[in-house]
Amino acid sequence: MLEKRAYLILLFDFYGALLTEKQRLMFDLYYQYDLSLGEIAQEQNISRQAVYDIIKRSENILEEYENKLQLVNRFQNNKEKLQTALLLIKEIAIIENNNMTNLSELKEIIKDVINEN
Repeated sequence: MLEKRAYLILLFDFYGALLTEKQRLMFDLYYQYDLSLGEIAQEQNISRQAVYDIIKRSENILEEYENKLQLVNRFQNNKEKLQTALLLIKEIAIIENNNMTNLSELKEIIKDVINEN
């Protein structure tokens, strides 16, 4: 699993458009631009607590979307399968006579990725 910060940013990449404009802004300033709660509060002319609440609410909303839709989970699974397929392709390129086991495994991985989408 990704570290929490990276995971939340990935969730934001997938579901950020579903947040309100204010939620997107606060989340972006905090996670993407690495501003502190105090810096954001000063810039937005609101309390530090309000910034914290908006960010926490945004995190919860993003996690709820992922729990329901599982887009990030499917994306990560497909990425792992494609990395495995790439390794098999490299192995096949190294071996002079084609290893049918690797080709069959590669074929199944690619079919699996295609069928999940």
